[in-house]
Amino acid sequence: MEKKVLVLGAGMVAPPLVHFLLELPDIRVTVADMERNKAEALVARSPQGIGLALDFENTKRVKQEIEEAELVISLLPFPYHPGVAELCIQTQTDLITASYTSQEMQGMSEEIKRAGILVLNEIGLDPGIDHMEAMRVIHAVEARGGRIRSFVSFCGGLPAPEANTNPLGYKFSWSPQGVLAASTSPARYLEDGEEVPVSPGDLFKDPRPCSLAGIGGLEGYPNRDSIPYVALYGIPSTRTMLRGTFRYPGWCAFMRAAGILGLLNDRVPVKEGETYSSLMKRMSGMPSTGDALEALRDRLDSEHFVQAVEGLRWIGLLEDDPVPPGAESALQALGARMQSRLQYGPDERDMIVLQHRFEAEYPDSREEIISTLVDYGIPGGGSAMARTVGLPMAVAAKLILQKNIRLKGLHIPVRTEIYLPILEELKSHNISFQEVRKRL
Repeated sequence: MEKKVLVLGAGMVAPPLVHFLLELPDIRVTVADMERNKAEALVARSPQGIGLALDFENTKRVKQEIEEAELVISLLPFPYHPGVAELCIQTQTDLITASYTSQEMQGMSEEIKRAGILVLNEIGLDPGIDHMEAMRVIHAVEARGGRIRSFVSFCGGLPAPEANTNPLGYKFSWSPQGVLAASTSPARYLEDGEEVPVSPGDLFKDPRPCSLAGIGGLEGYPNRDSIPYVALYGIPSTRTMLRGTFRYPGWCAFMRAAGILGLLNDRVPVKEGETYSSLMKRMSGMPSTGDALEALRDRLDSEHFVQAVEGLRWIGLLEDDPVPPGAESALQALGARMQSRLQYGPDERDMIVLQHRFEAEYPDSREEIISTLVDYGIPGGGSAMARTVGLPMAVAAKLILQKNIRLKGLHIPVRTEIYLPILEELKSHNISFQEVRKRL
């Protein structure tokens, strides 16, 4: 009997997910997007696919589509997910998302359980593949009688080394506003048994240097709140728990400067007719005849000041170009400029780098375990970001539809019945980790 999967959103990470699902037997895939042409393009030439226009604010219409589905996969921005989950509760329909489990979604946990459905969050790349590989290693250590004493993980979607052609060391393979929103969140992690809080203003202050063979120098900074993963991963023995983001050198200096100048503020409106240079001066508190860069000199050391100015100049924030009409706040104005300047060329490829570092303790020894995933996009053939976000969701969908995952309730992929088959199938798509172990 044919089963219907409803995919909400036809954005940048949708193609690998949808194309995987369209290859499954007895599956009909409906892709819904605000723009019909985007949805139809994803299912073009497939008799198993339907593309349609859907206003996601029209709750009644969205519910009608969900009622007809066996499974919903939401690729919408994360603020939509609680509303989609509520409709899935009402219609008793399973739901998959790649987004972090919000407090609002967590508050729906009992309703989800009573409805007898599965809501599987954090099943993309980061979060997603990172959880699954972490649990694989943790459970392997525990099976040998060991325990985790330290866990440090960094993940980044970056230009491949040959495509790293700008002073920020970055190009967009997913939503610019999503990248910037993550850059305004506080962080918290555990290091040597001590909690370390990080305010948004200090997020990019002291990045950790790292070097990977074949890639070169990278920097890592903390990502959101790492401490809940001590419990979620079931490793109370760890004294260090840090989950962070990888970037090339140049990004952190630029973003710290943008924060100091007030350009990461989404609450300050852009004035009518304002240019990027006048916006910078206003946000930094400089007079219209002053130099916005003076606001940085006392806040950044000389090396980071030079890096920041190089980035500010390159991206055009010192120019007199008008802010686009659709950019209504300082943050949106920055996002518009970054989106226009930080694009991949037709012959360029992106890269995913994910590395876990564990310290494991056994009754008679200690060891370091380093597990690294590097994946490259294909110029003109899809990005690594889309593959590594979309394919875990697609494999999870297949397992749910085939009744190989029978869990109910609110979950992330930390259980063996979820992560083992997904990691195994991802290997057939050349998404796999290289592991190195060293005695300490």
